Amino acid sequence: MQLLDKNYIDPPELRQQIEKAMNGLATVTAVHQGTFQIDKAVWSVDLNAGIVVFTTPQGIRAEAPVQIIGTYDTEDGTWLWGWDHSSVPPALAEHAQQMLRYGQEHGFARLTTLTFACSEKTCWELTALAFLLCRANGAYSGPAGAARVFMTFGELKLTKA
Repeated sequence: MQLLDKNYIDPPELRQQIEKAMNGLATVTAVHQGTFQIDKAVWSVDLNAGIVVFTTPQGIRAEAPVQIIGTYDTEDGTWLWGWDHSSVPPALAEHAQQMLRYGQEHGFARLTTLTFACSEKTCWELTALAFLLCRANGAYSGPAGAARVFMTFGELKLTKA
């Protein structure tokens, strides 16, 4: 595992982008909450089809193209980017790849270090940044065993289940 220095602080330019991204994601998530209660939905991802499906208790089904940004190991507190993740098909790592390129272009170590220790809040910040820079329609995190999967998604199609 590559390690960022324990005292690593994101450069001010990156922090500004992250704050903008977190605000934008909060706004969009509130819309999804009002539309189909994303926080109460059961979710699943079809890695072969590249689709995330949210199904609400009221029987609303929301479906969208998905991108896996990364995973967070809740047991050891480490992030693993989707751009070089053995469980993520390359077609579903395009947004993560864009983050890697952005990090390389701007010298942002947090975006170019494959895995590192962090908080879950940092995972949300990285996912929000991907949401903003890749112009996604939303972002979500769901449990997968001892990990959390962080993803962005495209335009939602709503139907009655």
